[in-house]
Amino acid sequence: MEKILVIGAGGQLGSELTKALSDQFGGESVIATDLQTSVSSKFDYCRFQTLDVMDSASLNTLVKHENITQIYHLAAVLSAVGEKKPLFAWQLNMDSLLSILEIAKEQKLDKVYWPSSIAVFGSNTPKTNTPQYCVKEPKTIYGISKQAGERWCEYYFDKYGVDVRSLRYPGLIGYKSLPGGGTTDYAVDIYHKALAGETFECFLQKDTLLPMMYMPDAIKATLDLMNAPREAVKIRSSYNLSAMSFTPEDIYQSILKHVPDFKIEYKPDFRQSIADSWPDSIDDQCARQDWGWNPDFGLEEMTKDILENLPGYFG
Repeated sequence: MEKILVIGAGGQLGSELTKALSDQFGGESVIATDLQTSVSSKFDYCRFQTLDVMDSASLNTLVKHENITQIYHLAAVLSAVGEKKPLFAWQLNMDSLLSILEIAKEQKLDKVYWPSSIAVFGSNTPKTNTPQYCVKEPKTIYGISKQAGERWCEYYFDKYGVDVRSLRYPGLIGYKSLPGGGTTDYAVDIYHKALAGETFECFLQKDTLLPMMYMPDAIKATLDLMNAPREAVKIRSSYNLSAMSFTPEDIYQSILKHVPDFKIEYKPDFRQSIADSWPDSIDDQCARQDWGWNPDFGLEEMTKDILENLPGYFG
């Protein structure tokens, strides 16, 4: 029987992935953990425990005591927040990953999942259809930590056989959690403002093209990768992943079809330079070939689904 530990379960990705894992394996097989006890109310379908991922001793004890077989490590300081606290971001993002890889090695866990990001790419990376293998010179501490994390994941697989798997997520958009401090989070907040009848102030320029993905596709990709046979997972750093690319103006225009009075203002801030260092679009042929990745949502389908479901979710 699988016993799954989700670290950082209270975040945007974690809250939805934890539910999907509970649906797949049963709530009794999943333990959701987060530093913030206040998020515990999200997890009435599985067990919840407060956990500081930087407390490696407590983490190790928990894994042993609960006979954990899989860890999903989602706790991280994201791009925009990380630029304000770079040393803290590096410490949390790196030390926590290394602790988990060591635990996986020593306790011979079945699998570890750790997410990477398009933040690993930089201004010298090919911007269009960014390939799986290319120059990576990230300009943010978040990107630097993700690039280093990819190397550690591959090292622990090659050196110790730890079955660690990873995806380079594009910007993730969902309606079940509020924005969490990422550069692409404008594409989450914009729907809230549209439905509230408020003018949206966008911190990126209107023509900033970035790779994006709707949360149901991100969950699908994560589960598909983790359910794939070990021999099918041929990349142990992190897989490129793609669904769609759009600009703030594109998403605004898609919302106007449903909310015709919606207004937007463009006031770029420090996050513009972060976005400018990232790709316009991603080549994810390796994921498609190795384990059958294929997205379900484009921009129009996503906008329609969010505007239909968001009012009832937070209402």
